[in-house]
Amino acid sequence: MIPNKAKWRDSAELAVRYGIPVALLVLSVLFWIAPWGWLKWGLVLTLPLFVIAIWDFFQRKHTLRRNYPLVARIRWIMEDLRPFARAYVVEGDLEGRPFNHDERSLVYARAKGQLDSHPFGTELDVYSDEYEWLAHSIVPNEDAPPEWRVDVGSSQCSQPYSASLFNISAMSFGSLSANAIMALNKGAAAGNFYHDTGEGGLSRYHRSHGGDLVWEIGSGYFGCRNEDGTFNPDKFAETATDPQVKMVEIKLSQGAKPGHGGVLPGPKVTKEIAETRGVPIGRDVISPPAHSTFSTPVELLEWAAQLRDLSGGKPVGIKLCVGKPHEVFAICEAMLETGIRLDYIVVDGAEGGTGAAPVEFSNRVGMPLREGLILVRNALVGTGLKDEIKIAAAGKVHSGAGLAMNFGLGADWCNAGRAFMFALGCIQSMNCHTDRCPTGIATQDATRQRGLVVPTKAERVTRFQRHTLHALREMVVAMGLDNPWQIEPCHISERQNSARSDSIDNIYNFLRPGELLESPEGTQYAKAWAAAQFDSFGEATCRQ
Repeated sequence: MIPNKAKWRDSAELAVRYGIPVALLVLSVLFWIAPWGWLKWGLVLTLPLFVIAIWDFFQRKHTLRRNYPLVARIRWIMEDLRPFARAYVVEGDLEGRPFNHDERSLVYARAKGQLDSHPFGTELDVYSDEYEWLAHSIVPNEDAPPEWRVDVGSSQCSQPYSASLFNISAMSFGSLSANAIMALNKGAAAGNFYHDTGEGGLSRYHRSHGGDLVWEIGSGYFGCRNEDGTFNPDKFAETATDPQVKMVEIKLSQGAKPGHGGVLPGPKVTKEIAETRGVPIGRDVISPPAHSTFSTPVELLEWAAQLRDLSGGKPVGIKLCVGKPHEVFAICEAMLETGIRLDYIVVDGAEGGTGAAPVEFSNRVGMPLREGLILVRNALVGTGLKDEIKIAAAGKVHSGAGLAMNFGLGADWCNAGRAFMFALGCIQSMNCHTDRCPTGIATQDATRQRGLVVPTKAERVTRFQRHTLHALREMVVAMGLDNPWQIEPCHISERQNSARSDSIDNIYNFLRPGELLESPEGTQYAKAWAAAQFDSFGEATCRQ
């Protein structure tokens, strides 16, 4: 007679559910009555486990633990270990998100000064849509300059800034630890590139090593706010005129959570963070989704002009993840209408990172960097403003090839956040929002920060930036060009399918200078241009 399989399964389940606690009890008793003293040490293991099993059996919060005492806890253990097991055991070199193993390894190697070459050819499938390439020349230009910098500042800027082509993107003190901020700034100072403060204010750690700073001002106006959260021009001027501050950046939105504000819970508002942000200790700090200083494109420009005056004539720009195209065109129209110029625009892609963001925003809101960069480039070129206003690109940039691609799409320089975190030693543990970052980078836990040695990590930051720019130069040389600004869309190709590829200029449209002013109806932006209004971010229903 064949045994009933269901009965066997039920018996096995009962053994799992109740057999382990009973076995632990029996072992505990045996260890207790055993004549050999050393066996009693078994109680150290078995008795606590038995107590946990009994607790699980009677608790009312978790169903699995109630039905499967002690054993169910393996599920939570495996969930905690899952990210690490995937990263170190399961994933291939080209798998893993947001950054795969090869991308992280490249940053680590360059930061440590190790060999960053790759043997035996590419691991990419060159006939799939993951492959895109830059056009090299039969005659490489070995006479290209050893490095380049970009002058940022319109005709209305009296203190233009000569920026490196690769800099540290906005990351606030509070999101990052004090040691991480100091290491980034020390590395920036040694490498002669800038360090963006993020919207959390300019802390004493940003000032610790004298590295060039870009002060980011968000909707919370941290470091330059009144008690009610509104902008305070006197406090702003006091900090903005500091020689270490080279530029001012108005944050309109960021790639990982565009259009979303934030709350820093009161328990996290320590004395240091309160002093940096200019807020009360221990009270919730709110960053509203929108700014209170302006509500129209004209008001935005007027405020930017005020910030430029208060800073002593330093460059003032905006940072945004592109959402509605007509709003970008509205800013351009306002610049034409008022004569006020921004000095630069930082385009953040939806692939950008942050310490914490709602999943829906990270996954479904915001324009990716490539499309956003092309749109902003077309807006400025199409309105004849590009000669005065520079563009920076931010969003998952980590290599010389990534820099070159962005230059070909219209960028004048690039910024990176997570890549510099990797240079500090970040292992992508995905614990930025828990205050349990194992590397001491994204935490305020003093015991975890202790592991991040500032002088050592600062050297890694400097090396990574230097080697990445060297890789960019090698690509410019291979392309037979004099500088990265000569890279054009026609030099970049990508696959559309396994049998067809094309250059970027045949896939995306790139406007001619002044085309939006001369014949907007003939462009792909006709509808968005018609909807733009220089005096409102709203969409016009019609346009005379």
